[in-house]
Amino acid sequence: MGKTKLLEIVDFSRDGLIPVVVLDQADGEVLMLASMDKTALKKTLATGKMHYFSVSKGQQWLKGEQSGNFQLVREIRVDCDPVNRLLFCVEQQGGAACHTGYRTCFYRRINEDGELETIGERVFDPKQVYKED
Repeated sequence: MGKTKLLEIVDFSRDGLIPVVVLDQADGEVLMLASMDKTALKKTLATGKMHYFSVSKGQQWLKGEQSGNFQLVREIRVDCDPVNRLLFCVEQQGGAACHTGYRTCFYRRINEDGELETIGERVFDPKQVYKED
């Protein structure tokens, strides 16, 4: 399927955004769940690097622009009709997908006692990577 064809079949009608699941190509681990608008998808297809739409900031962003932890697109999968969710298999550069410095955004779980626990190691210190005002 060509890039243009994908843009034609994705249904952004609900609120202009679609959820995207991002998997590490190497081991299949879920790295992120994020949102894309049509512009972010166009940029992703044009560059081969993951672009997203930040709901909280109301703008597109290139994953890795500040941290250097880019995500390179290796495969795109679509859901059943209508196509309103995408799954991207990526090559995660820099070792961390999460802005908090962890490899995956899903670095915490609820243990047997119902408590939140961290299950991953921090790859980088976000205070050193991101300029915070």
